[in-house]
Amino acid sequence: MCTVCGCGTGEEAVHSHDGHAAPGYRPVAGGALHFGLGPAGAHVGGMSQDRLVQVERDILGKNNGYAERNRKLLAGHDVLALNLVSSPGSGKTTLLTHTIERMRDELPIAVIEGDQQTSFDADRIRATGAPAIQINTGKGCHLDAHMVGHALEQLPPLDHGLLLIENVGNLVCPAAFDLGEAHKVAILSVTEGEDKPLKYPDMFHAASLMLLNKIDLLPHVRFDVEQCIEYARRVNPAIEVILLSAQSGEGMEAWLDWIRRERQARAVRQRALRHVSGHSRTGDQAA
Repeated sequence: MCTVCGCGTGEEAVHSHDGHAAPGYRPVAGGALHFGLGPAGAHVGGMSQDRLVQVERDILGKNNGYAERNRKLLAGHDVLALNLVSSPGSGKTTLLTHTIERMRDELPIAVIEGDQQTSFDADRIRATGAPAIQINTGKGCHLDAHMVGHALEQLPPLDHGLLLIENVGNLVCPAAFDLGEAHKVAILSVTEGEDKPLKYPDMFHAASLMLLNKIDLLPHVRFDVEQCIEYARRVNPAIEVILLSAQSGEGMEAWLDWIRRERQARAVRQRALRHVSGHSRTGDQAA
C-alpha cells in the first residue's frame, strides 16, 4: 500500500462526503482544500492519521530493509545505481538510450524499467544492446525495493558498472521509496512548467540532481529556466542542476561527466571503507 494514494490496498481511497471533516483535512484561505496536513503528511479516506502514521512506518520500514539489501549487493559489485524519477513524457527513456549509446564502451550498463503495463520502454533499451528488466506494477504507482531486488536477481553480472532504474512516471509516490540507489535523479522537461519543484517538493527534496530536459524546445515554449532552478533550490538548496537535450545532445556531456564523477567518488568511498574494515579486523585479531 502507498500511504499517499492508497495503491495496492485493493480498495479505492474515498474521501468523506457525509459532512464530517476527513482526517488530515484543513480548509485554508482562498478556497483551497488541503488534505495530508496531519502527522503522516498524507490522506487516505476513512483512515485516522494515527493509523496512517503506523501503516506508513510499517511499509517504509519493510521497504527500507529490502533497500539496504539491494544497497549491500550493489556495493559488493561496485555498481553505481541511479533512480530516475519524473512525470510521464519527460524524456526519461530517450535520455537512457542516449546515455547507454555514449557510455557502453566505458563500463557495463543495465536498466530496470518500471511501468504500470507494457514492455515498450524495456524493448527500446534492449535495442541499444544493454540488458533491461521490465517491472510492470499493475495499479501500483511506483517501484519498491522488493521489486528491484527481484529484478537484480535476473540481471547479468554488472561489476564496476552502472545500473539505471527508470521509475514509474509519477512525481509523488517514488519520492518516499528507497530502492537501494546511490541517488535519485529528477528529470523535468521544459514543456511541463517551471513550478513543478514547488508543486511536488518531496521529489525534488529527495533528488540529488535535477536534469532540465528538452532545452532544444526553449525557443518554442514559455519556460523560465532561472525561476525553475530557484524553485528547486528553495526546496533543496543542495540540488545540482544540469540543462540538456537528450534528443539534440546539447548538455549530454555534462550529464555523463556527472555520472563519471559519482562513480569515481563511490570508488574512493568504497576503498576507504575497506581500509577501515581491514584495520578493524586486524585490531580484533591482535586483541
